[in-house]
Amino acid sequence: MPATGHPECPSRSSTSGPSSLADARAAAKLNGVKARRESRFRKFAYSVASAVGAPWAFLVALAVVLLWAITGPLFRFSDSWQLVINTGTTIVTFLMVFLIQATQNRDGKAVQLKLDELIRAQSSARNAFADLEDATDEELRAFEEEFKALRARGQSQRKAVKVAAEKATGK
Repeated sequence: MPATGHPECPSRSSTSGPSSLADARAAAKLNGVKARRESRFRKFAYSVASAVGAPWAFLVALAVVLLWAITGPLFRFSDSWQLVINTGTTIVTFLMVFLIQATQNRDGKAVQLKLDELIRAQSSARNAFADLEDATDEELRAFEEEFKALRARGQSQRKAVKVAAEKATGK
């Protein structure tokens, strides 16, 4: 068990794996075709998510709905007229859920990895927090209660972190 008190999270000096983005990209190239396919999908998903998140995309969607509403009297508000908007919005929504989720998953993982690196780089931080997204609900509640107690005692954030780190390492 490392000095951090958490066996799954190595201390800063014992980290392994790619040390730079270039190293990570080089390792990814070894995966060949699968990596290229995933890369194409990632680029496509990111491009679409960025585009539909822009203000002009909202205006285009609004224009389509207004155009559909204006054509209602022309089609006598028929079932077919309603089916057009229902089918169109259902298909777009269905596909967008997967594209946006893919970009959110990737962005979330990148943020978690950045936070993990910051936690591991701090000597006074508990490395247990580096993998907190994988903690059970009970573990999360325990950490939450611990920090509530520290705040209730009126400790400064710096002192609260120090006390928590000492508790975790048994000092």
